[in-house]
Amino acid sequence: MVFQEIVDRVRALSVEEQDNLIELIRQQREEQRGKKFWDGFQKLRATLEREGISFNDEDFADLRDRSPGREINL
Repeated sequence: MVFQEIVDRVRALSVEEQDNLIELIRQQREEQRGKKFWDGFQKLRATLEREGISFNDEDFADLRDRSPGREINL
């Protein structure tokens, strides 16, 4: 089935059926995004463990730029 056929069939659905289809697609997209994030996170954890990389709060202690920012001339 080509894309245009799918579009035509969706247009033939009732408004309620179209709403249900949209909700189904939205839920599937959320699950896919969550799965991609989780898979990426798991790969990161595996790499950190394999490479023996670890970090703690001290590693992040001085990362913040404490300067007041740029000077504003009015």
